[in-house]
Amino acid sequence: MSRHYHFIAGLPRTGSTLLAGILRQNPDFHADMSTPVAGFVTSLLEQMGAGSEFASSISSAQRLNICHGVWSGYYQDVEKPIIFDTNRLWTAKLNILNSLFGNDFKVICLVRNPAWIMDSFERVYRQNSLEFSRIYSPAARQNVYTRCEHIASNQGPFGSAWAALKEGFYGEFSDQLLLIDYDLLVSKPEKSVALIYQFLGLPNFAHDFENVTYNASEFDKNLGADGLHQVKSKVEFTGRKTVLPPELFKKYSDMAFWLEPQGSNASLITQKTP
Repeated sequence: MSRHYHFIAGLPRTGSTLLAGILRQNPDFHADMSTPVAGFVTSLLEQMGAGSEFASSISSAQRLNICHGVWSGYYQDVEKPIIFDTNRLWTAKLNILNSLFGNDFKVICLVRNPAWIMDSFERVYRQNSLEFSRIYSPAARQNVYTRCEHIASNQGPFGSAWAALKEGFYGEFSDQLLLIDYDLLVSKPEKSVALIYQFLGLPNFAHDFENVTYNASEFDKNLGADGLHQVKSKVEFTGRKTVLPPELFKKYSDMAFWLEPQGSNASLITQKTP
């Protein structure tokens, strides 16, 4: 079966699982949680690169074929013509995607005021008060300040994704990106998803935003963060008061670099203010 690949990336706690649940209502689409494909490709390129034992015996064409083989092997049993592969680090690997697929791919990047992302992580942590999540080390678990610092670090789930998104947003392949704000996705889902279809160059589909299904409970329990990927069946905006101290909320709000899009050719469906 001939398959067309697009990608889902962006920041954590911004609705990527929700978007996958919406997109998979389309019978032509396959979308899921984060996959290991990006890691597989990166590892293979390391093994085939300069300095490796077999580098001199592997041609550029063979590297290309082997990387394509990862996709065809991983998705061999998926009988859908359009596949959305999810990994937050794809935006730091757009050069690899361009080498593999030319400009025949798009990346949908979910974003959100970073302060609310940190708030969301903190809420999940507090909701699982008797479960020490593997997201944090013992030292990082001490208080809200150390937890936020860990989440936002270069190796943390937000910090690593934020840096990857920023690289892609200001890079030479930024026109392949669509950034969509979580608040707009949940408050105006029909219009937001229609714009996603328009960006992909695909005919629109009548999605049911009252009955979105997705279940990743076992994954969350193994991580010690029950509810991390919980998706409500009805897509709607729910306001709340932050649990972060005021100075932390301001600190992370200032990290929304996409609100100043000069220097990028990315498409935007975003709020004007954090």
